Amino acid sequence: MRLLFLLLFMACAAIQYPLWWGDSGWLRVAELKDQLKEQQDKNQALLARNNAMKAEVQDLKTGTDALEDRARIEMRMINEGETLVQILVPNEMAPTVPVPVNQQKN
Repeated sequence: MRLLFLLLFMACAAIQYPLWWGDSGWLRVAELKDQLKEQQDKNQALLARNNAMKAEVQDLKTGTDALEDRARIEMRMINEGETLVQILVPNEMAPTVPVPVNQQKN
C-alpha cells in the first residue's frame, strides 16, 4: 500500500512540474501577461503621441496660427508694431532680442 501511495505521489509531482515551471506553465503565462500589459501601455502612449502629431500637422496645413506660434517660440520672431516684454528671474541670462518679421533676410 505504501508503494502504491508513493508511486501516486510521485506521479502527481511529475505532472505538476510542467504545469508550474514548464515552457507553457503558470509562471510563464503570468510573465507573458506582464509583458502584454507593458506593451499595451507603450502602444497607448504612442497612439496619444501620434494623435497629437496628426492634430499639429492638420493645424499647420489649414491655418496660419500654428505657423505664427512656431515662429514666435522657436525663431523668437515678433510682428511689426509689437513690443516684447519679458520678465527675467534674478541671475538669469538675458535673452537675445527678437527680430521683427519685415527685417528678416530671405
